[in-house]
Amino acid sequence: MCGILGVVGQAPVNQLLYDGLQVLQHRGQDAAGIVTANGKTFHMHKGSGMVRDVFRTRNMRSLLGAAGIAHVRYPTAGSASCLAEAQPFYVNSPFGIVLAHNGNLTNTEELKADMFRHDLRHINTNSDSEVLLNVFAHELTQRLSANELSVDAVFGAIEAVHRRVRGAYAVVAMIAGYGLVAFRDPNGIRPLVIGTCVNSGKTEYMFASESVALDCSGFSLLRDVQPGEGVFVSFDGEFHARSCASDTRHAPCLFEYVYFARPDSVIDGASVYQARIVMGEKLAEKIRRALPELDIDVVMPIPDTSRPSALQLANHLGLPYREGFIKNRYIGRTFIMPGQAVRKKSVRQKLNPVACEFKGRNVLLVDDSIVRGTTSKEIVQMARDAGAKKVYFASAAPAVRFPNVYGIDMPTRAELLATGRDEAEIAREIGADAVIYQDLSALEEAVSSVNPKLSCYETSCFNGEYITGDITPAYLDAIEAERLDGKTGAEQGGSEHMIDLNLNVAEQNLM
Repeated sequence: MCGILGVVGQAPVNQLLYDGLQVLQHRGQDAAGIVTANGKTFHMHKGSGMVRDVFRTRNMRSLLGAAGIAHVRYPTAGSASCLAEAQPFYVNSPFGIVLAHNGNLTNTEELKADMFRHDLRHINTNSDSEVLLNVFAHELTQRLSANELSVDAVFGAIEAVHRRVRGAYAVVAMIAGYGLVAFRDPNGIRPLVIGTCVNSGKTEYMFASESVALDCSGFSLLRDVQPGEGVFVSFDGEFHARSCASDTRHAPCLFEYVYFARPDSVIDGASVYQARIVMGEKLAEKIRRALPELDIDVVMPIPDTSRPSALQLANHLGLPYREGFIKNRYIGRTFIMPGQAVRKKSVRQKLNPVACEFKGRNVLLVDDSIVRGTTSKEIVQMARDAGAKKVYFASAAPAVRFPNVYGIDMPTRAELLATGRDEAEIAREIGADAVIYQDLSALEEAVSSVNPKLSCYETSCFNGEYITGDITPAYLDAIEAERLDGKTGAEQGGSEHMIDLNLNVAEQNLM
């Protein structure tokens, strides 16, 4: 999962991009990067780590220009430890293009082979984002007229990308000397919103993974980039948009609403906060209907994502709501921390129980989801150690039983707690007295109640139905084997030998 930004403004945008990345930091903590455009020159800085650690004052001063793109990365393809895979990526032809991508391609290997044999382009890393950039660059080259770029050529290249590329992708890119491009896959799996701001009588444009980045930057939400749509904004501020795919459907990833997106974001016309409120109502209805015998004394959220759902669940059941865990805000998200051992160790550093809220009580803990179960097991034990008589565990999402191949780091079935287990077995595994999961239909209804125009969702991690139609058991076996090999390689130094060919383009004229 990653966060992307793109801005075409009237004044320097380096601070806008930095501030936007800070707001989107929850979408990726592995690496961060910014590229700005000043005339026909790109200025780039990127590196491993959190936004605040990657950028220093000297770096910000070198990021000149009134347009730019930015990226925060959590790797779902390639290597977490390889600096060469930090985004944005750069190619010098045609004209010079930089690109940042959120999502995951499902036909990467096929595309890499085509790139090498037919398009004569070399892919230097294991990142599918570099593949996507080279596909776009090649298709753009094919549509130039007398070495000049037209708006039709840009949209024609995006159309070709949609024909060749499969999977999930939300993209922002810049073409040196021309403008900023944004597009989204024909299923609209990963989010991408457009915001506007009037400055000195002229309209500035911002593209972001979540609307919260617009809010915090003084931009107003205009709309979402539609599935299969391409948008081109020239550096002079001319806005062009066109549908670039004939077969589209609006099927956003449900896990965005469950966990990834910030609650103050609006994506695909649905308030994430409101959706989580309704998730709590639906979960309360299931408990009342299916498990009325549970003798619950108090409801507690697992901070922070589950708070809206837990509060609404408590209200619906007429039970006290308490904050039983205090969160250390200086510890990163455990779900997106690479490595099971690191996640397990960080749970007790991240959360500490308030003992008086647990002692002698039957507690219902509410979390947004249960993925690997490591965190859930530790939290249940913490509740018991604090004196809880019984510990029930409720998930605002259905059981995660299948790999996600569209940009969420849960690719192996063996890592998923619910794979091959029923609710009683899961309860025993995490040490709870009972486990309650949201029904998938109820989760879909929760989001649709906030935006009735949404009726189709990407739900593969819950039901194993892959919306792109190209995921086979052999494909899943292959990515699981690749993940295992990647772990072994990381222990031995992995792909650190890969040369980063686009880190040092800060003062390079690309025209």
